[in-house]
Amino acid sequence: MATRATSNYDLQREKLAAYFDGTARKAWIDLTSDAKVSGIRATVRAGRERMRETLLDWLPRDLRRTRVLDAGCGTGALSVAAACRGAEVTGVDVAEGLVDIARERTPSFIGHGRIDWHAGDMLDPALGEFAYIVAMDSLIHYPAEDIVATLARLSERCSGSMVFTFAPHTRALGAMHKVGKFFPRSDRSPAIVPVAEEDLRRRLGSLSGWRIGRTERISSGFYTSQAMELVRR
Repeated sequence: MATRATSNYDLQREKLAAYFDGTARKAWIDLTSDAKVSGIRATVRAGRERMRETLLDWLPRDLRRTRVLDAGCGTGALSVAAACRGAEVTGVDVAEGLVDIARERTPSFIGHGRIDWHAGDMLDPALGEFAYIVAMDSLIHYPAEDIVATLARLSERCSGSMVFTFAPHTRALGAMHKVGKFFPRSDRSPAIVPVAEEDLRRRLGSLSGWRIGRTERISSGFYTSQAMELVRR
């Protein structure tokens, strides 16, 4: 990577890659499929499905000849959905094992769209420029300052809008994180950093040429995440 948002970003990125390519790989494959999972993970699956549909609804219905970056693509569900609308999608994730699964799950026919899968850093400028950037639950492991620094780097390569999610700071979410320490390791996620929405909004004001658009919070059992849209002024 030629430039980096912060050293904290780099350290956390390496931890996430190790986690999702290690003990969490099987659990994540099951979570993003129709395999039977625990009740806890079933609520997470339902929440993620609702969030994915929300972010996709914020993109144009017709994405033909449009470049879209799926930043933190995981096993690829959002990338595939965007490609089916005609988008030229670049799906990138730090976990090479999950990207391999995404490749395997790619339908043989996705209409006019196409997907280029990459294992690596979403901030790599070699990925090119995009009309839309989506970062679903890939920034929830970072504090507000790192989220904004990352979005600032991504904004340099985005001509349309950026949609992303963060973990909103709520009493309920904090309590669930504490309780989660007592669940088996297979039911734990890597460290999620709750962020105060007011603080995040204030920090996002430093992004020149961008403004906050839509926002929506989704809660489903042990899944709580908030979507936010950034659009060009």
